[in-house]
Amino acid sequence: MSNVARGQASDDFRDIESRLLRFEAFSRTWSIATIESAAEWDLDVCDNHAQRALMLIEIPLADAALQSGTVQEVDRRARSLETRARQSLGCTPRDSFVWLLLFGIETGHGVLDERSFDLLAMSYETSPKEAWIAIRRIILAIPVIRVAPEPVRQRALDEFQNLIRSGFVEAPARSYLNASPSTRSLLQPRIDQLDPRSRAHFSEALQKLGS
Repeated sequence: MSNVARGQASDDFRDIESRLLRFEAFSRTWSIATIESAAEWDLDVCDNHAQRALMLIEIPLADAALQSGTVQEVDRRARSLETRARQSLGCTPRDSFVWLLLFGIETGHGVLDERSFDLLAMSYETSPKEAWIAIRRIILAIPVIRVAPEPVRQRALDEFQNLIRSGFVEAPARSYLNASPSTRSLLQPRIDQLDPRSRAHFSEALQKLGS
């Protein structure tokens, strides 16, 4: 019976993961309750879908705590995410999302050194072309692109450009709008290299987000 219940929970989390990857939002109350109840199911740390779902659920909670300045909550969420991420890497060491999450935790703590950028580089290395990861990756990479090592910087610029070219314009547009003038000066040449249709779609996204 325990195995049946665990299997059902795993299927439920697979569905949750799918919805989260489509950027579906859940309430804070639901998110906290789901994370707390997950411990009761004794989910396998190598159940990649369940663990990814739990990380995707907890990331917004950590971000909200960071924005509200609740230091203890930030630390607690960060520790929880890092523990889950490192356990997951023990099972799937080429999980690009987990490498990206660890980079996000480092930058959240204000750490931008060679080691932290190695985490971002591993995310690029293990999944260079998956759009759902790329969309999340530029959100973290563009704000720090000016201090990134040159190979990582070029990967971030390539990804920014390729997302626009592939029609995923909203995240690049949002990153551009939030960027400093010096960062925009790095992004603009990549925008100028795009075909006219891609540039037009990007411009429309900028106008929509900026209005």
